[in-house]
Amino acid sequence: MAGGNGTGVKEFLLIGLTENPDLQIPLFVLFTLMYLITLAGNWGMMILIWFNAQLRTPMYFFLGNLSFCDICYSTVFAPKMLVHFLSKHKSSTFVGCVLQSFLFAVYVTTEGVLLSMMAYDRYVAIANPLLYTAIMTQSVCTQMVLASYLGGLVNALTHTIGLLRLDFCGPNVVNHYFCDFPPLLRLSCSDAHTNEMLLLIFSGVIAASTFLIIMVSYTRILIAIHRIRSAEGRKKAISTCASHLTAVTLFYGSVTFSYIQPSSQYSLEQEKVSAVFYTLVIPMLNPLIYSLRNKDVKDAAKRSIPWMRRPSTRKHHPKPGGNWTMVTEFILLGLTDREDLKAVLFVLFLLIYITSLAGNLGLLLLIHVTPKLHTPMYYFLSCLAWVDACYSSVFAPNMLLNFLAEQGTISFSACLVQYFFFVTLLTTEGFLLAAMAYDRYVAIASPLLYTVAMTKVACVRLVLGSCLGGLINSLTHTLGLVNLSFCGPKVIRHFFCDLPPLLQLSCSDTSMNELLLLVFSGIIALVTFLTVMVSYAFIVAAILRIRSSAGRHTAFSTCASHLTAVTLFYGSISFSYIQPSSQYSLEQEKVVSVFYTLVIPMLNPLIYSLRNKEVKEAVRRAVAMQPCLC
Repeated sequence: MAGGNGTGVKEFLLIGLTENPDLQIPLFVLFTLMYLITLAGNWGMMILIWFNAQLRTPMYFFLGNLSFCDICYSTVFAPKMLVHFLSKHKSSTFVGCVLQSFLFAVYVTTEGVLLSMMAYDRYVAIANPLLYTAIMTQSVCTQMVLASYLGGLVNALTHTIGLLRLDFCGPNVVNHYFCDFPPLLRLSCSDAHTNEMLLLIFSGVIAASTFLIIMVSYTRILIAIHRIRSAEGRKKAISTCASHLTAVTLFYGSVTFSYIQPSSQYSLEQEKVSAVFYTLVIPMLNPLIYSLRNKDVKDAAKRSIPWMRRPSTRKHHPKPGGNWTMVTEFILLGLTDREDLKAVLFVLFLLIYITSLAGNLGLLLLIHVTPKLHTPMYYFLSCLAWVDACYSSVFAPNMLLNFLAEQGTISFSACLVQYFFFVTLLTTEGFLLAAMAYDRYVAIASPLLYTVAMTKVACVRLVLGSCLGGLINSLTHTLGLVNLSFCGPKVIRHFFCDLPPLLQLSCSDTSMNELLLLVFSGIIALVTFLTVMVSYAFIVAAILRIRSSAGRHTAFSTCASHLTAVTLFYGSISFSYIQPSSQYSLEQEKVVSVFYTLVIPMLNPLIYSLRNKEVKEAVRRAVAMQPCLC
């Protein structure tokens, strides 16, 4: 068969670490403890770096990203492994197996590239200490980290798309505890020669380039250390590299032992033990290595222990029990303080708001009255249109009033309400876009099962889940905000109430609020973005299996509008919240905020109508019916 997994193999059986029933419970307890230590250690390291100004350097920026990568990396394997220890039927669906292989490839590649970036960082710090801050700027560090993740994504997508084009019609037993590309290729009944060649080339290029960067960096580091005259200076220089060198040795040593040992000495049990080491043990050891061998981290941890036990007294004189002070309203500086621009901006944003309401409510009504559009895709689109109509209404009315007022003010209660609805609707929109990506995947990859998989009940649950996610996220931060005190300045240099500027105005300890914001935002962004990326990886693989160009064009056209909306939404938010602080501009940030708060809700109905044949036909029929109705 020429195209994809069109056979009866819908799941794979994983043999696991051992088949001995007496060892299942002890191993379950052991690996549960390891996983909990991994999560606690890496999250603790990230929080420590985030809240200690002393650790806000390029070295610890890379270390924070390494910790995040290790959390995701171990989570790819541990939960499924623990479930299998307690179950008799150790299976993984075809989709689940491919997804695990994809994520494994993403994070193992990212970790390898990150370690090479950290080696280069140590070289610059030791060989060029006076130019270190000029070379390793926030922008450069961010670009290096993004390049690491991009390398991981490109590598993983290449092998995943290749795997999805194979047929699996024979044995489905994987003699391992996780799904990896080599054993899956061996089970395929298609010609996997191209896949094996790509795996060899990509793995070789990535391994050679990262290892070469590390070797060259440490060669230059040794030369630089040799030039240092004092023994104390040499010792200090070596100590800054010791933790990283240990982590590199463990990572490359275990991966090399697992994949590059001679076939004559190959032992499956030995390979499983080695795989446990680089998939679960190393992510657990990394935070310990960097904390036990690092004076800065140990000092920061010691300072943080009393700080975590009692509220900070860094800000004014807080009292328990929330907003006890005289601050009953905030002053919003708005988009501009130029009087000659306010009337022009009022007219512009009034037109944007009216267009947004007309477009979204019109699309909602069109879907409701057109039976042909009563499908899961348009059900999600109608929910998105409703969210966008509400979303723009959170900002536009108050913004328009402030253009006409001498001073833009908002009461404390109204500020909280605006923030609550902003976060609720923003989070809901992110989840909805992820649900719509999954809907497109099912429609294109499994068209015959589409109506069975995407039933009305399933669609309603996905929408309710999106709304519930938005409510939980919003309530968490809003309740935390209510418990803070505001006793000092009350000027917000923005046109709406957002959490970061409000936390800056509080005279209470906001460390817990900042931590919750970091954790919730990170998890939600990761879950939704991964859902979109994985869905489109499967969609691309399904489209490549379609033989006719007309069929491929039709399949792609059903995704074009959604892909445009996703790009605009994630692109504008990423630009606003993830840009380096060295490049931060308040005016630039305001413009970007206008884009994702007002412009995108206006553009979404245009994107889905101008690029959608079914919507355009429904509009024509609705317009043609107007004379008849009169």
